[in-house]
Amino acid sequence: MKKYFFIITMLFPIMLYAQKNSQWRGENRDGIYRETGLLKSWPAGGPQLLWQYEGLGDGYTSAAIANGKLYITGRDDDDLVLFVFDLTGKLLTKKTIGKEWVVNYHGPRCTVVVNDGKLYINNSLGTLVCLDESTLNEVWKKDLIADFDGRNLMWGMTESPLIVGEKLFITPGGIKHNMVALHKNTGALIWSSPGEGTPSSYCSPQYVTGYSAPMVVTSARDHVIAFNANTGEKLWSHPQLPQNPTRNIHPNTPLYSDGMIFTATGYRGGSMMLRLINNGRAVEQVWKNDADNQIGGAIKHGDYVYTTGHNHTAFYCIDWKTGAYAYKQDGFRPSAIIFADGMLYAYSENSGDMSLIKPNPEKFELVSSFKVTLGTNQHWAHPVIHQGVMYVRHGDALMAYNIK
Repeated sequence: MKKYFFIITMLFPIMLYAQKNSQWRGENRDGIYRETGLLKSWPAGGPQLLWQYEGLGDGYTSAAIANGKLYITGRDDDDLVLFVFDLTGKLLTKKTIGKEWVVNYHGPRCTVVVNDGKLYINNSLGTLVCLDESTLNEVWKKDLIADFDGRNLMWGMTESPLIVGEKLFITPGGIKHNMVALHKNTGALIWSSPGEGTPSSYCSPQYVTGYSAPMVVTSARDHVIAFNANTGEKLWSHPQLPQNPTRNIHPNTPLYSDGMIFTATGYRGGSMMLRLINNGRAVEQVWKNDADNQIGGAIKHGDYVYTTGHNHTAFYCIDWKTGAYAYKQDGFRPSAIIFADGMLYAYSENSGDMSLIKPNPEKFELVSSFKVTLGTNQHWAHPVIHQGVMYVRHGDALMAYNIK
């Protein structure tokens, strides 16, 4: 009996920290965190604050959590700084790894990707760095602008790279090198595609399988576009334009389900649904509406999409198949939205209100809310949920709330 107890005791830390990888907006980049046993309502002042850290500097990146550690980036003057915490909030180390954006809305935008013992950090200046997870030593580095004739953007690059198998996908946005696939261990170029030859558009791409070829789907300046993940061949593209032609800003990762791809953009660009046809080698537009989420993402739950507006300030429940509004709750502020254990979590970019919402296609059902008061500047970082804890970054501050 003692022998079995010893084995279980030894395995428990391994099971607790079994997550090897971490990427933007959860396991499938869909904003869904596969947690259970979470609170269905919060106390009036919000859930228990387990710990806080103030001193990250400017930035909008989310927490990346793997192997019992939390990784997040911030800014010190014009330097990009990586912070490493344990899950009790203890700062283990921090490391300066290059320069960062100080032109407007200072600080990093690209969430750290953790994959098979390595960290991948793309700064707003277009420098992609691979670090060893254990030592934080540099493994390789690429300059997306110099190496691939890329073009930076008005507000800096904002793409968290996508890794599938041995390939890392990222969008320099050049005329010749619109998207590239690099070997994740060496940085060597596997393929390059001219795509539409337009700049990137702040979008972190999505991976879709089940068709004639696996595809990487992203938003460029004025198109949603899909590349063959194996070869870089452009499979299809479809126009995506805001009402204001000078604001080609499409940061939301596309959502895929049931043969269809959902995208949303701000500045009255609205939401759009595309259906994959010809075994994934073409698309057709199914519907379009005015739900113009700019940077907060959307959640598909059941047969509905839940999102918020940007210029059209509202909370939307949208029929996935038709684009019709099940309802539109006016006055709800633009928010980053994630989902876990049957509930929606909406973090307002204006007021810092964190709202717990029951997804109900019949009516808007706000359950609880509290205000995030620590931190600085805009509330733009997307929350993350891991092992019953909700991590919220607000500029200079990182907070961990017990929602178990």
